[in-house]
Amino acid sequence: MNNQNKIKLIECPRDAMQGWSHFIPTEKKIEYINSLLQVGFDTIDFGSFVSPKAIPQMADTKEVLKKLILDKSVSKLLAIIANIRGAEEAIHYEQIKYLGFPFSVSETFQQRNTNASIEDAYEQLKHIQDLCIKYKKELVVYISMGFGNPYGDPYHEEIVLEWAHKIGALEIKTISLADTVGLASSIQVGSLSQQMINSLPQIEIGVHLHSTADNWKGKLDAALDAGCLRVDGALKGIGGCPMAGNDLVGNMNTELMLPYLNNKGLIFEINQEALSQCISLASEIFA
Repeated sequence: MNNQNKIKLIECPRDAMQGWSHFIPTEKKIEYINSLLQVGFDTIDFGSFVSPKAIPQMADTKEVLKKLILDKSVSKLLAIIANIRGAEEAIHYEQIKYLGFPFSVSETFQQRNTNASIEDAYEQLKHIQDLCIKYKKELVVYISMGFGNPYGDPYHEEIVLEWAHKIGALEIKTISLADTVGLASSIQVGSLSQQMINSLPQIEIGVHLHSTADNWKGKLDAALDAGCLRVDGALKGIGGCPMAGNDLVGNMNTELMLPYLNNKGLIFEINQEALSQCISLASEIFA
């Protein structure tokens, strides 16, 4: 299997931490993310430049960033931003390669998550993409509520595809389908991923799938069978968006995915010693 058929595994400590019930000390975040940087993940979704009132757990992102050790790591850093102001902060940090923007096809969730309408978010996205081009960053757009929503807002795969094509027209290189509240079935994941990959061949299509211990494998297999080679996860399966307004549904558990993907020959070499240290730290942090 050649390198083009290897998975890009995105580890998301930011998503794991952001909804945690108590504040995780800054030094502990630094220790954890520095350990993750040694494992061999393609990208680390490490923090966010968002309102500290909205997500207090991420108020120390800039302090964490200052102490990350990147010189011996193959991993790139991704930071989440929710508006132009956040992008204007993040673009000045040389260490950050990717900015991640949550774009929802649910009007209710877009308002809850970024205090903007879908149309306003799209206008902001245009400006943020201009900033990324100017400052040599890459923009990753997460299509939140990509498989449905619990609010009764209109949903159909065609709505997702229509917005994905508008986003692609901005020359954005990566779109990740987010199962924000864990509603997706494996059939949905396969169907929408396949349509996205077929209709947007110039764009890297990823999945950010929230799941349980019972359904992660079916969702992952559906994405892989559709040709998706970019997958997000988090050790211990911790995570979920606190702005969704319902119980957090955990992330795909990296600890389970790694051996599964390895058996399929889909991942690069992983530093097992560093991974073991990360698992130990995660058990301590998310106790």
